[in-house]
Amino acid sequence: MQRRVVVTGLGVISPVGTNLKDSWKAIVSGHSGISKLEGPEYHSLPCRIGGVVKEENGDKFQLSNYFSKSEMKSMAPATGFALLAAKEALTDANLLNPSDKDKLRTGVAVGMGMVDLQDICSTYEGLKKGYHHISPFFVPRILPNMAGGQISIKYGFRGPNHSVSTACATGAHAIGDSFRFIRDNYADVMVCGGTEACISPLSIAAFCRLRALSTSFNDQPEKASRPFDKKREGFVMGEGSAILVLEELEHAKQRNAHIYAEILGYGLSGDASHLTAPSADGIGAYLAMKCAVNDAKIDVKEVSYVNAHATSTPMGDAIETTAIKKLFDGSVENIAVSSTKGAHGHLLGAAGNLESVFTIKAIETGVLPPTINLEESDNKDINFVPLKTQVWSNNRRIALKNAFGFGGTNASLCFSQFLL
Repeated sequence: MQRRVVVTGLGVISPVGTNLKDSWKAIVSGHSGISKLEGPEYHSLPCRIGGVVKEENGDKFQLSNYFSKSEMKSMAPATGFALLAAKEALTDANLLNPSDKDKLRTGVAVGMGMVDLQDICSTYEGLKKGYHHISPFFVPRILPNMAGGQISIKYGFRGPNHSVSTACATGAHAIGDSFRFIRDNYADVMVCGGTEACISPLSIAAFCRLRALSTSFNDQPEKASRPFDKKREGFVMGEGSAILVLEELEHAKQRNAHIYAEILGYGLSGDASHLTAPSADGIGAYLAMKCAVNDAKIDVKEVSYVNAHATSTPMGDAIETTAIKKLFDGSVENIAVSSTKGAHGHLLGAAGNLESVFTIKAIETGVLPPTINLEESDNKDINFVPLKTQVWSNNRRIALKNAFGFGGTNASLCFSQFLL
């Protein structure tokens, strides 16, 4: 019999909260975590807003309050976010101090979409002054697998030590790969997700040059990210991390672990179309979702919610809508589709995992998260859960979570309410 995989721990560091409880509360209340970017270096850029992680009092989140000076020297900010989210997730799962035996069967799969460009730029400037200005920790800081590596080292996890870097599909791929590691008996527990901390003048400028970012709402940052809305014109960059603890069902039951949800399936595909734009016919997104449904061994009609990738770009949101309609053969009257990016922006490599957490909370609570800022949709026949939460009342709540990335890489995860 195939091994079943459940979710037993969640941890979040995000623009809408620095823990799971506060982040979910912000999402269901329609709160926006997007604000103006501070600093004169942003003043000349077309986009001057972002989803920055903040302390409870609204001040910018300082990793130095949580790590020693020596620890800070050896890690990128994204790694710091991942370590904090992992601690919350492991605490939530009651796995902070597993046995030596369990450590052998516990793995880590955490990725990031982009390395710290600011670190690279400042290090290059240091090199101009001389070789000795280069930190011996520079290389470890910019390796995209180092967040997972640091988690593995900190907790002594000796199972699969895996990293993914597939642009904005990174976090979802890390979860899906972890699901397979457990299902295929390579591990009993996986600590997985993604992390991102690349908001900087260079990254904002670069994405502006791609015409990917919102530029018309600099004076109303909380209104800028508006998935599926007629006025959408680009995404808002965010930062943070979300970590999930996945566990083999019998292992979780033996511990009397709290089970949030079950992962039923995982689908992957490639657009084979364009460097930065999705295939116009939505075939890549459709194939990923179809593969996830097939992997879950369910009928597509059992899916009643799709947590969309929808980043608030005119092209991307429309193409994903086309793919969803194709998946359900045009019969979309009984499904809900929403995107939480209106609240927290697009976390790039940490998008799929953060939004998986919100999908899982929706499954657990029966509350569908809203698509905030959706004032007028250009597609009237789908319930995009505009502005306010809705009750999710199906007998068994089953959802798809989509994540797509540059290069035409696509992932879709199928989550379900846990039933014995």
